[in-house]
Amino acid sequence: MANRPREIDTLIDMMARLPGLGPRSARRAVLHLVKKRAVLLLPLAEAMQRVAATVRECPRCGNIATAEICEICADPDRATGELCVVEDVSDLWAMERGGAFKGRYHVLGGTLSALDSIGPEELRIPDLSARVREEGITEVILALNATVDGQTTAHYIADELSGTGVRLTSLAQGVPIGGELDYLDDGTISAALKARKGF
Repeated sequence: MANRPREIDTLIDMMARLPGLGPRSARRAVLHLVKKRAVLLLPLAEAMQRVAATVRECPRCGNIATAEICEICADPDRATGELCVVEDVSDLWAMERGGAFKGRYHVLGGTLSALDSIGPEELRIPDLSARVREEGITEVILALNATVDGQTTAHYIADELSGTGVRLTSLAQGVPIGGELDYLDDGTISAALKARKGF
């Protein structure tokens, strides 16, 4: 736009790509950052640079980490034999907020979707099968969102693990159909985890 510097337009365009921000929200956010340059814009730029330089995906579970292996995978007290399968890192964080689960996680990176051409190889399903065999997993908790794609993925995983002898469970009461873990409160997640049932 002729009235704004090109750098500002570029920042607005980048911000508008973030979830929950459209062009108007992005413009407001950028204006606020520019007005509060010293206390917001510069520290934000530094924090983003640090994250870009240090954060990586945990090769074992798919969580976000700054070390080679994330803190959860590295914690020997979490080696309970229970593995909680979630769609995304935000779901892992939601489960951790409640503090009810003391095992380890496996982040799939999405769900199966024929419409979007997302098959098992695009997700971390083969890695899940390998972990079940290699890590002495006794229970796999399918904590996938109660959506059509989430349930399709859960059934696919159940079929994949059917010959392993591992106990398969899923979250129970408190998780509404169509609900996503990241939007549920800690008590609901905790109750659903405690009342999990055979899958």
